[in-house]
Amino acid sequence: MTRTVISYEDGHVYEFAPNMEPLYTAADGESLTFETIDSLNKAVQSDADLLDAIPEEVNAATGPVAVEGATPGDVLKVEIEDVRVTEDLGRVITAPGFGLLQDHEDIEHPATRVTEITDDGEALSFKDIEVPVDPVIGTIGVATSEESMSTLTPHDHGGNLDTTDMTTGTTAYFPVFQDGAMLAMGDSKAAMADGEMCGTGAEIGTEIDVTVSVISDAAVDLERPLVDTGDAWKTIASAETMEDAVKTANEDLIGLLAAEHEYTLTDAYLFSSLVGGLEISQVVDPLVTVRNSIPREYLPDPF
Repeated sequence: MTRTVISYEDGHVYEFAPNMEPLYTAADGESLTFETIDSLNKAVQSDADLLDAIPEEVNAATGPVAVEGATPGDVLKVEIEDVRVTEDLGRVITAPGFGLLQDHEDIEHPATRVTEITDDGEALSFKDIEVPVDPVIGTIGVATSEESMSTLTPHDHGGNLDTTDMTTGTTAYFPVFQDGAMLAMGDSKAAMADGEMCGTGAEIGTEIDVTVSVISDAAVDLERPLVDTGDAWKTIASAETMEDAVKTANEDLIGLLAAEHEYTLTDAYLFSSLVGGLEISQVVDPLVTVRNSIPREYLPDPF
């Protein structure tokens, strides 16, 4: 399959905004490859490279790419076909004022551990332990509706979701707020746990194969990102507090269940408490991000 390559070197952004200019315009249904740089712009190459603060320009997102026919109110479908690491090392760091345990007196801030990728590309080395390489996209999103958002911040447009389900074989859906949608992505990790506790995964450059398409007149009104893992659908919500994020993710989920089963919101709410499942994406960005998962047997396809 021939794919247009969209490279970090061709263009990238440090914020998602309402008035983004496209680097490229893709046809509806076109397959693309996004080439990304690590979130720290190669500033860290060894354990001796320490960050006294998170840089102002961080999480460079390759793009944006406009998609023909996408208009406000539509849904952008992004099939993530493959995420491949393109470097032989990742970086895990702490920085002052950043991370879940940023005030812990026995944890060093700053600190760096470089994680070399094994020769077969299947694992990375953290000190004397090998961890499987399982690349994920940390930052992925579209143009915002009104307010500009740093690529460090997650919100309704996507952005710095740091969600482990943004990986090979899944499909992400985003609400379209501006003509063309304006898709951009970067901030990939060779490996990352749910929560991203220290503030990073193993930050690394990647190549990401995707196919983009537009869903018009969707059966549901999508207001925030949604991901299909094949086994489950997961609503994704970001907010200032965990409580607000989980409430919003649950509200989005029961809306989907109500539409699918012709339930009242009350019945959908009760049902979600039987078969749904809250998951933490990240707890370290300016907003926290969670997802609410529903097995595919209870929600075959909301679109």
